[in-house]
Amino acid sequence: MDDLEKYIEKRKKKSPSFAKSFEVGYENFRMGFLLRQTREELGMTQEEVAKKLRTKKSAISRIENHAEDIRLSTLNRYAEALGRKLHVVMQ
Repeated sequence: MDDLEKYIEKRKKKSPSFAKSFEVGYENFRMGFLLRQTREELGMTQEEVAKKLRTKKSAISRIENHAEDIRLSTLNRYAEALGRKLHVVMQ
């Protein structure tokens, strides 16, 4: 565990509100990262995805970088634009 991970764990133990906020923020980051990673693995640009979704590149960038308020229907359309299916799992 590096210094940053140690610091985060220490803060989580001290502050339940920090822990909750951190986890929510991390999940949002992961969602955007997963979308971008999949797009890049397929060799697609944001412009190409935007064209398939009939939107602008800036909208795709916003989805990938700020996924905190993304609608399920938007996620589904994004996945379809990549030729993928969205699979939701509750844990």
